Amino acid sequence: MTRKFHLACIFDFAADEWQGPFGNGGSPWNGKFHTEVAVALERACFDFVVVEDKLMVPESYGGSRQAALSQAMIVPKHDPVPLAVSMGLATSRLGIVTTLSTLAYPPFMTARLASTMDNMLGGRYGWNIVTSAEDLAAQNFGMKKLPPRQERYERAEEYVQVVRALFESWDRDAVVLDRDNGIYADHTKVRPIDFEGKYFSVRGPLNTVPSPQHRPAFVQAGASPQGRDFAARNADSIIAIANGVQSMKDFRDDIRLRAEKADRDPDEIKVLFCVTPTLGDTERDAQDKQQRMVSSTRFVKDILAQMSALTEIDFAQFDVDKPLPRRLETNGEKGTLDKFQQWGSGKTLRELVIDGAGGLVSSVPLVGTPDQVAERMGEVMEQVGGDGFMLTTPLLRMNRRYIAEVTDGLVPALQRRGLTRAAYTAGHTLRENLLEF
Repeated sequence: MTRKFHLACIFDFAADEWQGPFGNGGSPWNGKFHTEVAVALERACFDFVVVEDKLMVPESYGGSRQAALSQAMIVPKHDPVPLAVSMGLATSRLGIVTTLSTLAYPPFMTARLASTMDNMLGGRYGWNIVTSAEDLAAQNFGMKKLPPRQERYERAEEYVQVVRALFESWDRDAVVLDRDNGIYADHTKVRPIDFEGKYFSVRGPLNTVPSPQHRPAFVQAGASPQGRDFAARNADSIIAIANGVQSMKDFRDDIRLRAEKADRDPDEIKVLFCVTPTLGDTERDAQDKQQRMVSSTRFVKDILAQMSALTEIDFAQFDVDKPLPRRLETNGEKGTLDKFQQWGSGKTLRELVIDGAGGLVSSVPLVGTPDQVAERMGEVMEQVGGDGFMLTTPLLRMNRRYIAEVTDGLVPALQRRGLTRAAYTAGHTLRENLLEF
């Protein structure tokens, strides 16, 4: 590699590995466990951590909420913003990104919250922009069902326009703190936005002072054509999931082409591909660990419950030892479904689950010792062209053992090869770190 690549991590404020021998006991609700994870990620010089979120109790798998609740799958899930404050105050350089849905938050509140967070965290805050993809979530906010995907993205585009305008409603130097004349802020540098659109009407201005980044980092994960266009126009970093190295390269090349068409510099957008590394003392140890995980009945059921929640398709209706009977469609997370079902492969549903450590968040297999996995990550990035990896687990469940394996095993192996940063040198804001290389 001629240049370093970026590292990020994604998890949710959920029960995590509550059943495993290295779990956190299933009660991480005071935020201490996740805050410890953030401290470890900063020690390993990650760019940022993303706290994923959902806004409903799933009922798709088996036609009831029993599976989701009994398996702690998607639910319970607590609000990511208070957790982000805890993680941010315990760190000084790590970027903290929270998921805020355009379905749930009025744009003024998102802009106000993001500005507040970026001020509190000294310019390290990011907004993971999602439109939400579940009818059950829509029903928690006064709707009977979600609009079609195209309309959701049209609404999101206008939403982001409003939020951007609100950030710009204060000039960067509006706060003058002129004690001699008793002027805190120059009123000529604060103005309404008077936005009137198809979906939103917002007067403004924002009532918070400009934050260190003025506009927090924007993160987005869209796999559909509409999602890619949206990300290419707006995102500073994109969370991507692909099927192998060529698929990763094709996705990144496509995003860069779309960015150019949107009059953006493609190098300003960092595409981070989700991977789920399995690490061991030896290659056989890692392979055995991987096989134990993906072949367990609990893992298969958890993945199918997760897929049902994300797509609102009841996967309990299908025989796990037969191929899916037809190509499935969804108004939910279409990219996730398309990657999972691998239509035409002839694989059974169980094989689809096992494939790629779950088939949901693994862009390329990474199984071996820390040195082997680090070497492979370098090879993959060289072929793809950049920009980095988003580390997670097949079900986004974290435990202390996994974090230690990554931060104290894998990352030092990457640093020895000069593949990732060994210190924060670019600046103090998240956007500065993303643009460092």
